Amino acid sequence: MSQEQKAFKKIASGARAVTIAVLLSRLLGLIREQVLAGFFGAGLQMDAYVVAYRIPNLLRDLLAEGALATAFVTVFTQHKEKYGLEKTWRLAGKALGTVLVLVIFLVLLGELFAPYLVGLLAPGFKVNPEKLQLATFLTRIMFPFLALISTSAVIAGMLNSLGTFFLPAASSAVFNLISILTGVSLYFVFVKAGVTPITAMAIGVIAGGIAQVGIQTPAIWKKGFRFKLSFAPKDPYVKEIFKLMAPAVIGLSAVQLNIFINTYFASLCEEGSLSWLSYAFRLMYVPLGLFGVALATAILPVVSAQAARKDFFSLRSTYASAILMAQALALPSAVGLIILAKPIVRIIFERGQFGPADTIATATALSLFSISLPAYALTKVTAPVFYALHKPKIPMLSSFLSVAVNLLTVTTLVKTWGFKAVALGMSLGIVAQAIFQVVVLTKKLEGIEFTKVVSGLARILLATFGLGLIAFYGDKYLKSFSGLDFTFGLLGLIVFCAVFYFGLIRLIGPREGLYLFRFRTKK
Repeated sequence: MSQEQKAFKKIASGARAVTIAVLLSRLLGLIREQVLAGFFGAGLQMDAYVVAYRIPNLLRDLLAEGALATAFVTVFTQHKEKYGLEKTWRLAGKALGTVLVLVIFLVLLGELFAPYLVGLLAPGFKVNPEKLQLATFLTRIMFPFLALISTSAVIAGMLNSLGTFFLPAASSAVFNLISILTGVSLYFVFVKAGVTPITAMAIGVIAGGIAQVGIQTPAIWKKGFRFKLSFAPKDPYVKEIFKLMAPAVIGLSAVQLNIFINTYFASLCEEGSLSWLSYAFRLMYVPLGLFGVALATAILPVVSAQAARKDFFSLRSTYASAILMAQALALPSAVGLIILAKPIVRIIFERGQFGPADTIATATALSLFSISLPAYALTKVTAPVFYALHKPKIPMLSSFLSVAVNLLTVTTLVKTWGFKAVALGMSLGIVAQAIFQVVVLTKKLEGIEFTKVVSGLARILLATFGLGLIAFYGDKYLKSFSGLDFTFGLLGLIVFCAVFYFGLIRLIGPREGLYLFRFRTKK
């Protein structure tokens, strides 16, 4: 078996494991959103919760699951290749201890300045003191989640570097499950006690974070890691992690700036806008997690090892395969979500406090978000290659390009389009970011096997076109259905589209399009 085939098989195997775990997590995440939609709809409490949850989440994406995770896996993997596992455990203890001290300091600052953070992120709340006060209260409850998720990210990075992908990815499913059970249980208690019921969901977030750390701890203990933590910011390898993190934090701060821009302008739109955008993004995040997050998680240890060996021939081939793996699901998912947005939202969310008008608004946002799905997936497999090459400034620059495009779009269209301008601006920004990254990486690697990529993409587009036709005419047929007939009809249509698409991919290729399924690699 060639080195190219080994790398492809290793990424595909890791991505499959992550995909299965992430699928479970995303489904539970959707159930969580269904609970929120049914209990709270798209009104004052839900808007306040969205902003309050977003504040620690901005820092989580920035530090825990973004820059920290990527930088840690890169240094951990390359340190293990050079010095062995025993010395690497000591590095991990120093890194985790240092990160926790810094993150706990941030949590304390967040608790102190919560009112100012809410006012900055959602200025539209200032006209409604009740909403502003509730968002501040919920923010203070959920801010400690940042310390929990930072610990989880470091442990997950260690497990990924050692070839364990399923459990770290499944820990998010545990988070969703525990947060749902805790939130729902406390909801009824709080309603009877006269406590604002959305508080139950905020407490559920903290309970879920504790469970996410707890589920991974026995696995890393079995691998040999002991929680001998120390604050060692001057250690050369801890410095290397922070050195890699610095441009990544700046780059990811641009991503968070995008979210800040979107939240800022959405808070100025009609009430419910923040909720509609949040529900829509959650739906779009399901397929993204299935391929984008899975591949980003699986590709980083492989390309880090290839870069450490200076094996750029294999690195180019690995990247080309990763592009096709990502687009084989991103393109059909985007087309399916755009065409079937309204019936999907109707089935998942339209009940309780979530009405038909909320369905139309959320479906519109979902269609606009879905435009960016192929580009989003592309950045997920491109950025790790830059980190493996120790070129983190490139993703940083691309993120600021994304911010510029997003801001230009939103400020130009928000007065006439309202919340729809926010969704479109985010999508166009991500498309610009992906194009920039691919162009620069192509120059850095002196080519990326264009023939392989173009040939594979042409076949994926052909299969996607067929799927799109089936979805379009199937949607017209579904409009005459109602009740359970509508639900089963939509599920049947989605299954038929998937069977048709993967059946055609199996016939015409590319082989990377079937990475979700077991396959044999010929020698």
